[in-house]
Amino acid sequence: MPTYNEAENLPRMAEALLALPLPGLRLLVVDDNSPDGTGEVAEELAARHNTADRTRVTVLHRTVKDGLGRAYAAGMDQAVAEGARYVLQMDADGSHPVEYVAQMLGTALATGAGVVIGSRYVAGGRLAEEWGAHRKLLSRWANGYVSAVLRTGLRDVTAGFAMWRADTVTAMRLSQVRSSGYSFQVELKFQAVRAGYTVVEVPIHFEERQIGMSKMTLAVQLESALLPWRMRWDAARARRH
Repeated sequence: MPTYNEAENLPRMAEALLALPLPGLRLLVVDDNSPDGTGEVAEELAARHNTADRTRVTVLHRTVKDGLGRAYAAGMDQAVAEGARYVLQMDADGSHPVEYVAQMLGTALATGAGVVIGSRYVAGGRLAEEWGAHRKLLSRWANGYVSAVLRTGLRDVTAGFAMWRADTVTAMRLSQVRSSGYSFQVELKFQAVRAGYTVVEVPIHFEERQIGMSKMTLAVQLESALLPWRMRWDAARARRH
C-alpha cells in the first residue's frame, strides 16, 4: 500500500484490511516521506498490531518522492523478499474496497492466474457513483485507448487493484520498469500478458477516495498517454531482433 499524505485515510483502511479473516495476511506500507506524518501513523499501526511472535504491519520509509510506480516496485520487491506468496497492490485512499480481497485471492488460487485484477469494466464492475459523466467517460476512453494500442485483451489495464503471484512479480524485474507514475499499472500488466501469464479480471465497485485530493497531475497524464506507444515500439523492435 503506497502512501503520500494519507494520514487520515490510512488507519481506516489498515484496520479494515487487517480485520479480514485471512491467515498470514500482512500489510506493508510504503511511505514517500509524507509531510503530513503518514509514516509516523504507519509506525503507530505497526506498534499496535505487531507482537513478539507475529508481524502484521511493516513500514518501508523512502526518503524521496519519485512516483507511485517506484513506490509500488519497492514495496512489491520487498514483499516477495520477505516471503509473500501473493502480493496485493491497493491504494490507501479507500477507492479499493477491502471486501474484494478474499475473492481476488480465491480466484488466484482456483485459477492459478499470475495476476487477478479488481476490474471496473468487466460485467458487474462499477465506477464510483460520485463521478460525473465526463469523468466516467474519460476513464473508459483512457482504458480503451491503452488497450487498443497495446492489444492486451484486458478491460481494465489501468487498474491499481491487483493480486500478483510471487513468481510473477519476480519475473517482472521491477527494477527495470521505466514508469514512475500511474502508468506503472499499464506497463506491468502489459509485461505479464507478453510473458504469457494468465490474467483474470473480477468485477469490483470502485469507490471515490474518502479524504484528500487525487495526485493525478498533467505530467502523469502525459506519461500515461505516451508510454503505451513506447512499449509497443519496444516490443516490436524486440520481435525483429
